[in-house]
Amino acid sequence: MASIFNSLNIGYTGLNVAQIGINTTGQNIANAETEGYSRKRVIQSAATPLKLAPGNVGNGVEVQDIERIFDEFVFRRYTSTYTDKENSDFTKKTLEELSTYFPEIDNVGIKTDLREFYNLWQDFADNPNDNAIKVALITQAKTLTDDIKQLNEQVYNMQKKLNDELKANIDEVNAKAKEIANLNKAINEAEAGGGYTANDLRDKRNLLERDLARLIGATPFKGEISTNITIDPSSTKTSSENYTLNINGFNIVDGTKTHPIVVDDSNSSGGFYEVFYERQDGFKIPFAEEITDGKIGAILSLRGDNIDTTTGLPTDGIIQNVYSQINAFATGFIESINNIYAKVGVESMVSNEIEFDTNTTPLVYSGKNIKEGSFNIVVYDTNGDIVAQREITINQLTTIQGVSNSIESQINSNLDDNSDNNATNDIDDMIQFSVLSSPTTNIQLSLLPEFKSLGYRFAISDNLTTNELNSGTNFAGALGLNRFFDGQDAKDIDVTNYLEQDPSKLQAGRSEILGDNSVALSMIQHQYEKFDFFVNQTQTNSTTYEYFDSITSYVGIQTATAITKNDTLTAQFNTVEQEYESVTKVSIDEELTNLIRYQTAYGASAKVIQTIDQMINTLLGLKQ
Repeated sequence: MASIFNSLNIGYTGLNVAQIGINTTGQNIANAETEGYSRKRVIQSAATPLKLAPGNVGNGVEVQDIERIFDEFVFRRYTSTYTDKENSDFTKKTLEELSTYFPEIDNVGIKTDLREFYNLWQDFADNPNDNAIKVALITQAKTLTDDIKQLNEQVYNMQKKLNDELKANIDEVNAKAKEIANLNKAINEAEAGGGYTANDLRDKRNLLERDLARLIGATPFKGEISTNITIDPSSTKTSSENYTLNINGFNIVDGTKTHPIVVDDSNSSGGFYEVFYERQDGFKIPFAEEITDGKIGAILSLRGDNIDTTTGLPTDGIIQNVYSQINAFATGFIESINNIYAKVGVESMVSNEIEFDTNTTPLVYSGKNIKEGSFNIVVYDTNGDIVAQREITINQLTTIQGVSNSIESQINSNLDDNSDNNATNDIDDMIQFSVLSSPTTNIQLSLLPEFKSLGYRFAISDNLTTNELNSGTNFAGALGLNRFFDGQDAKDIDVTNYLEQDPSKLQAGRSEILGDNSVALSMIQHQYEKFDFFVNQTQTNSTTYEYFDSITSYVGIQTATAITKNDTLTAQFNTVEQEYESVTKVSIDEELTNLIRYQTAYGASAKVIQTIDQMINTLLGLKQ
């Protein structure tokens, strides 16, 4: 038989549940602006009744659990869209910064420098002995080279910044993955034996999952997912767990264990990081190509996935492509200008550093832009007349030294260049060929002292197979013999030192005789002709203007595409975020309504207790 004290207990359980409801509602209100907090609801049910005749007698109410309102499917859509948006945001921001390095649309920058450079060669051709024009031309050439170096440095610094961000973000991924593993352990302990749900721990884990999706596109797998209509018809929850956190098939979290992502720059002289996945046995698997999403995916897409162990630089990536194209532009420009300027007569010429074997490596396979064909070594007297000339042939077997048709052997061959039966006035009698080996390997060609004293000068002139300047061997330009520009590419391009120190030594023609402007005319023609530019063995044949325009266009197109894509993804993200927050985020209006509801329930339960108290007093009064 149910007692009056059982009725008192029913009122007490009502008070207790109402109090828990008020506490939960107050917790929701207090955390309305807490990032990652999911609103909670009290799940209550009737307590087990007393089984008495003629039926079951109620035994009050009890709290089954305090559950969070959370939809796993909506959360996955939210994190997936967040991944895409973070990737797009970072790409857009980086490319917008990159585009500021190319101010060509405002008639400033390298293209404007080029135009003025060629204009001054025109002025020089018109006035080949005007020292003022020589000074202006060298000054403009210096401005051009400085701007190319500055652009190259800006893009390279962007690459290094991306590289530093890559390491910092991967360190953050590893730290957050470890936090999740620790949370998994805490959640397992808190929910052991089918106890209450570890809501706050799960909220913290979801926040970390969102951050890892944003950083690297990691996807969690949590076992079975079930609906939770008791809380909300649209709500879902994980009913059991076999937790993994996955990046394209690689688990970085497996329950309470982690598999770190490792960065290593030991194979790169430039300090660029390679990315590896470390297995449980410590074996490292190349991992960069697997990371395509999130901020780190954007960094790798911009910087490049793969590192060339020879150059120490990335081999791909948008920023690396721009960097490579700038250097290809500078290299092609240096070589083609130098190949023309090699026609100016000098006493001696020393090449750039030779980085291949001079005895065994054929020139056309040396990695330099040297082609089959021939060039002339020409010696001029003080009147600009040719006193000796020899054709040097380059084929697929020609090396610098060694074999019978090497450059050295062709120069030193005892030939009658002038067909005068005089064995003392030929190229082999006038030019000394040598290979310098300290501190670097260089080719040197020099007039012998007796011919220097006569005022003789010699030059290298390509034999063109067509009327195009690019149809020769490019031997002098590729090796930097008698150069106008020093340097190999955009890192070190500069006006050659002796011209920068004394612009009066600049020549407009093959010889120093008055009115000779043949070299200056070729320089003017240079701007209209096509030359070879190489990026990772891919050859592009275009004018200097066209090639630089292609770099600018590439940056512009990539930036415009990134902006358009970002606008679309931002709109999509805002919609999904709204949906997610409508499920999970605290609504103050709704919580105030619940507060009133629990307050009313609390007052009603208190009324029941008050009524039972009066009944007990009545019984006690009867006894008296």
